[in-house]
Amino acid sequence: MRILDKYILRELMGPFLFGIASFSSIFIGTNTIFRIVQYITKYGASLGSVTKLFIYSLPNIIVLTFPMSMLLASLLAFGRLSAASEVTAMKSGGLSFYRLAVPVFVVAFFVSIFAVAFNELVVPAANTAYNNTVFYEIQKNTTPKSQDHIIIKDVDSGNLGRLTYARKFDEATSTMIGVTIEEFENSRLVRIENAEKAVWKDNRWIMYHGTIYDMGAEGNLERSLRFEEQTMPVTKAPKTIAREQKKAEEMTIRELKQQIQVLQREYVKSSVYEVELHHRISIPMASLVFALIGTPLGLSPHRSSSSTGLGFSIVIIFVYYIIMAVSTALGQGGAMNPALAAWLPNIIGMIAGAYLVRRAS
Repeated sequence: MRILDKYILRELMGPFLFGIASFSSIFIGTNTIFRIVQYITKYGASLGSVTKLFIYSLPNIIVLTFPMSMLLASLLAFGRLSAASEVTAMKSGGLSFYRLAVPVFVVAFFVSIFAVAFNELVVPAANTAYNNTVFYEIQKNTTPKSQDHIIIKDVDSGNLGRLTYARKFDEATSTMIGVTIEEFENSRLVRIENAEKAVWKDNRWIMYHGTIYDMGAEGNLERSLRFEEQTMPVTKAPKTIAREQKKAEEMTIRELKQQIQVLQREYVKSSVYEVELHHRISIPMASLVFALIGTPLGLSPHRSSSSTGLGFSIVIIFVYYIIMAVSTALGQGGAMNPALAAWLPNIIGMIAGAYLVRRAS
C-alpha cells in the first residue's frame, strides 16, 4: 500500500467511526430509548429485560449507520484535504481524481461486504431475541396465537428434510387448516401430502381428508393415495410451532427464500418477504453508493467546514431514505416489482454518483 493510500485511509477512518457512533446515538435516542421507557412504564419491565432489549437492538441500528457513516467520512475527509489545499498539491503532482478516490471506493466496497455478512449472521438472530424478550418476558403474553400462512421447517444435519405449510393455524384449538407437507431427500422433493385440516390429539398431529403424492426422480408423479385420516409426520406441539414462527426481519436469506418459494407454490402473496430479501443486500451495498456521492462532493471547491459536510450528509441521507420508504411500500403492496423497489434508491444514488464523479474528474 502506498503512502498516499495510507494517508487518505487515515483521514477516512476517523470520520467513519465518528459517524457510526453519532448516527447510532441518534437512532438510540429517538427510537430505542423511547420504546424501552414505554415498556418500563406500561409493563414494569425489569432492568435485566431492558438491558437485553438495548443490546439486541444495536446490530440492526449499526447496519443502517454503515452507509450514512461512509457518506459522512468521504465528505469530511476530502473536504478537509480540499480546504487545506492538499488536493490541489496532489493534483499538481499528476494524480487524477480517480487515483485519489480509489482508496475510498475500496474501503466502501469492503464495508458493504462486511455489512452484508453482518446483516445475515447477526441481525436476524438479534431481532428474534429482541421480539421474544418483548413478547414473553416483558408483556408475558401467554395467550394462544392464531396465525395465517405458517411454515414449519424440519432440518436434519443442516439439510432441509420437510416443509409444512398451513393456510391457518389456531393454537387455542390446536388446529391447522389447509395443510401441505413437502418431504425431501438429498434436496430432492420425494413426497407431497395435502389435507383439509390437521388436529393435535394424544401428542400427535392427525390429518383429515387428504391426498399423498409420491414424486419420481425426474419430478414426475409416480402414484397418489387418498386418505380420510393420517398421522402427520410433524411432531412439534402447537405451542412450539407458535413460538418458532418468524417475522421477515428475523429470517436469514436462506429462510426468506424458502418462505417465498412455499408461499408462491401455494399462490399466496409473498411481496413482503421478497422486498426484505433484496433489502438484505441493497441496504449494506448503499455504503458503496454513498462513497460515489460523497467523494466528488467532498472535493468541491466550496467545501470548507465539517459542519457543511454534516449538513450535506443529512440532506442526502434524508432523500435516500424517503425514496426507500416510498419504494418499499410500493413493493410490499404489489404496485412495484419487489427487486426494483428494494434497489431503486441505490440505482438513483449510483446514477447521481456517476454524474458527480464524471464532473469531478
